[in-house]
Amino acid sequence: MTDTAVPHLTRQLLLASRPLSWINTAFPFAAAYLLATGEVDATFVVGTLYFLIPYNLALYGINDVFDFESDQRNPRKGGVEGAVLDRRMHRRVLVAAALLNLPFLVWLVAVGSPLSWLVLAFSLFALLAYSVPGLRFKEVPFVDSVTSSIHFVSPAVYGLVLAGAVFTPQLWSLLAAFLLWGIGSHAFGAVQDVVPDRAGGLASIATVLGARRTVRFAVAAWALAGLAMLATAWPGPLAAFLAVPYILAATPYWSVSDADSERANGGWRRFLVINYACGFAVTLLLIWFSFSR
Repeated sequence: MTDTAVPHLTRQLLLASRPLSWINTAFPFAAAYLLATGEVDATFVVGTLYFLIPYNLALYGINDVFDFESDQRNPRKGGVEGAVLDRRMHRRVLVAAALLNLPFLVWLVAVGSPLSWLVLAFSLFALLAYSVPGLRFKEVPFVDSVTSSIHFVSPAVYGLVLAGAVFTPQLWSLLAAFLLWGIGSHAFGAVQDVVPDRAGGLASIATVLGARRTVRFAVAAWALAGLAMLATAWPGPLAAFLAVPYILAATPYWSVSDADSERANGGWRRFLVINYACGFAVTLLLIWFSFSR
């Protein structure tokens, strides 16, 4: 490998892992494990690092490899919203994802229990099933949104199981809210790709429902997520208000047409900013919760 090849590969791997999304999988694991154990131990560090980078490289890198043909026709790909990997890099990305995941998985299996192994295996299955040929859950409307949401919820469930947490009705309500948030988020993100997906012969929740109905579906999912938070332990119900910014970001596209669906990219970019702001608010609520127990 030449001197210029290594930086090029590193840059491609970085782009493929979607750095803006790292926190979306690392934070759920870290928060769940820390609240359940109250400890920052080696497993906390290893698990957080795993769901920060290796997990995301596998999740998005595999997707970029097998979505190469359609991504070439998608104008929003090629930056922070998704890499268009050089075809020569495909095998290297897959190998790098496998090699980077392996040592972390060995550790997590060694310190876990049979139930935690099952949750981790389910999480990895959802990761692979979304993109790999023969499964391609991302092309099964509605299953695509549920599977995408599992990518973010399963690290939290895994962290709880690994820590030996007790699953109360309030905790189930929180996880249901998180799942509904993820379903709505995926659906709204799919709206902007209606035209290129149809041109590439790809199915999604948005290509089936159409742009405007998918936006309304996303708003409904976020609203239900907010309602689910009302059944959680205090101060969890305050998080119900965090559904509002997402709904406000989507409502300008309430009646967007399929032909004009690319315009929803503006709402999606606002969504990415809202995620960070709401993530900060969730952090404050979790700190409040930890001190109120």
